[in-house]
Amino acid sequence: MNQTMLRATVAQCKAELLRTVRNKRFVIFSVIMPVIFYFLFSSTIGDQDIAGTNFNAYYLMSMTCYGIIGASFTTFSMRLARERSQGWIRMLKITPLPSWAYIVSKIGAQALINLFIIVMMFLIGGIGKHIDLPVSTWLSCGAWIWIGGMSFMALGTLFGSMRNPDAVQVISMIVYMGMSVLGGLWMPVTTMSATMQDIAKALPTYRLGQGAWNMLSGGALDWGGIGILAAYVVVFMVVSSYIMRKQEAV
Repeated sequence: MNQTMLRATVAQCKAELLRTVRNKRFVIFSVIMPVIFYFLFSSTIGDQDIAGTNFNAYYLMSMTCYGIIGASFTTFSMRLARERSQGWIRMLKITPLPSWAYIVSKIGAQALINLFIIVMMFLIGGIGKHIDLPVSTWLSCGAWIWIGGMSFMALGTLFGSMRNPDAVQVISMIVYMGMSVLGGLWMPVTTMSATMQDIAKALPTYRLGQGAWNMLSGGALDWGGIGILAAYVVVFMVVSSYIMRKQEAV
C-alpha cells in the first residue's frame, strides 16, 4: 500500500466517522437509549443475582450489545442504502480509490465507533453503578462484544443492498428492536417461557449477549454460539452479494 492510497483510506475512514457521529439516529439509538435503559432497569430490579452473576453487570453487557448492534446494523444499513441510492458507490469506481480501500474504511470506522460505545458503557457501569470486575473480565467481555458485534455489519450490508433509504430505516428498526427483545437483551431469557427461550437461542442477538454473560459468571466461550454467529454472517453476505450483483446487472 503506497502512501497516497493510505492517506486516501484514512481520509475516507475519517469521513465515515464524522457522518456517523453527526447522525441523530445513531446518537439516540446507540448511545442515549442504551444508557437510559441501563439505569432504568438496573435501578428498578436492583442488586439481584441472575445467571450466576450480578444483575447490574449482566444488564450492562446486554445494553452494550444493544448499542453495538444498533451502530453496526441499523446505522450502517441506512448509510449504505443512502450511498447506493445516490450513486455514491458507482462514483467511487471512477476514482483512483480502490474498492478495497472503501471496504477497509467502512470496517475501520465501524470498529472505532463500536470501541467507543463499549468503553463508554463500561465506564458508566463502573462509575455510575460501582460495578467491580477483574480487569481480565472487563477485557474479555469487551473484546468479545467488539469482535462479535462486527458480525452485524453483514446484516447491515444485506439491508443496505436495498436502494430505498426510507424503507431500510423502517424495516431495519423493526428488525433491530424485535431481535433485541426476543434475543434477551432487554430482559433476561430466563424470565421467558420455554418456547420464547428456544426462539431467543436461535437469534444472533442472543448469541452475542451470551458470550459476555458466560464470561461474567466465569464460564468459557460457547463455540456453538460462535458457530451460529459465523453461519449468520456467511448467509447474510452471500445473499447481499447476490442481490448487489443482480442490481448491477440491470
